[in-house]
Amino acid sequence: MFNFLKKKKIDNNNNFEIKIAALLIHAAKIDQNYSENEKKIIIKALIELGVKSEKTSEFLNKAEILEKNSNQILDFTKEIKNSDEKIKEKVLEMLWNIIYSDGVSDMYESNFMRRLTGLLYVDNAIAGYIKEKVKNKFNK
Repeated sequence: MFNFLKKKKIDNNNNFEIKIAALLIHAAKIDQNYSENEKKIIIKALIELGVKSEKTSEFLNKAEILEKNSNQILDFTKEIKNSDEKIKEKVLEMLWNIIYSDGVSDMYESNFMRRLTGLLYVDNAIAGYIKEKVKNKFNK
């Protein structure tokens, strides 16, 4: 397992991982269909973030509550934007995995990702490459 966040722990409450999961949940809800498949993708992402398998349900529940009680994505992106470029790119990839899990990206999802790319200060060319990579994976 590749834990790309070993050096990026914000505090002992794992807020960084929970905020990323909340952002993933927000992306999953944009099309008004937060599916079990999307939950499975988020759980897989939590494991990639270094969360132990037996803790993923707890983290998912905390992230769902955080996402439900938040009224803006800035709550989730503040710490991510100050992270290493590789972390930001991995988060974008996770988000595109959620969006393309149903095979399409609608205009609301695409708009969300454009805004998010700007908020995270990710180069548009890199963001486009990540999008195409994930899109191609789902369109095979």
